[in-house]
Amino acid sequence: MTRTMKATVILATALVCGASAMPHAAPAVVPRPPVPGNLEVAAEFTPYLMVQADGTQNYGCLPFGAGVAWTLLGPQATLFNASLDQVMTHYLSPNPVEGGIPRATWRHSHDSSAVWAVAVETSSDAAYVAPGAIPWLKLEVKGAQYGTDGGFKLTATKFIQRVNTAGGKAPATGCALAADIGKRVFVPYTTDYVFYR
Repeated sequence: MTRTMKATVILATALVCGASAMPHAAPAVVPRPPVPGNLEVAAEFTPYLMVQADGTQNYGCLPFGAGVAWTLLGPQATLFNASLDQVMTHYLSPNPVEGGIPRATWRHSHDSSAVWAVAVETSSDAAYVAPGAIPWLKLEVKGAQYGTDGGFKLTATKFIQRVNTAGGKAPATGCALAADIGKRVFVPYTTDYVFYR
């Protein structure tokens, strides 16, 4: 081995050892958001991810009781982290764990892992929820799926909170007559989703 080659090996070894001795950055702490009491998640579960959603709440004019009404068909949103990088998508889809029951779905954009959840608590408390905004929610995970290459970024999730909502409510008009059945509207909304494991 030449002197130059030995020097290169020594330098590479020093760099590797030095890098392994460097302290690793601690994972970011996700604080629990202030929420109405019924939306609190038990202390045994830890928030590990908070993302902002930008999308639409989608409604269809459908028969309801003796008349018609706007009925939620599901969300369609893209979720971003604090650096505005896309993290996941949010929509309604069949939950394979429950035999295909449609549930709110979050699918990770990087590893394709997914969770399905159902709202177990809701709040329109004016001390928290902005006027004209959709309610805040606590959702319980009812199904999880690894990504196509074994991705697991979302699979440990047990609860999700929907907080800091803006917009998204069904219109007050446009769905009053039988002739309106079949109409659809896509109402813009934003919110934060907090994931607990």
